[in-house]
Amino acid sequence: MKFLVDAQLPARLARHLSDAGHDARHTSDLPGGNASTDAEIAVAADAEDRVVVTKDRDFRDSHLLRSSPRRLCIVSTGNIANDALIAMIDSNLAAICSALEEVRFVEVTADRLIVHNDVP
Repeated sequence: MKFLVDAQLPARLARHLSDAGHDARHTSDLPGGNASTDAEIAVAADAEDRVVVTKDRDFRDSHLLRSSPRRLCIVSTGNIANDALIAMIDSNLAAICSALEEVRFVEVTADRLIVHNDVP
């Protein structure tokens, strides 16, 4: 699976996803770096068929209203240590990828994975 990890999340998460066999980039790798706008991030992700991984709820609204970005994984944990975040994503990664084969929007909380059945 291809991911684009947003600036609120550590670049280390993108490296971890890559180490797990996925094609992952961080917004710091984009031309605008971590200063890239949400629209620029969505365009970059959609152009490369990537799932945006973010904590930014603005992406949820944009996805639901305009299907931009096309594919989305929201991390809804509030403040969390990077090690705990990576462990949480890692323990849910197979389910996240499986769900994103069927739907375009998933949400990861501290204790569960929510699969949103949005209309393609």
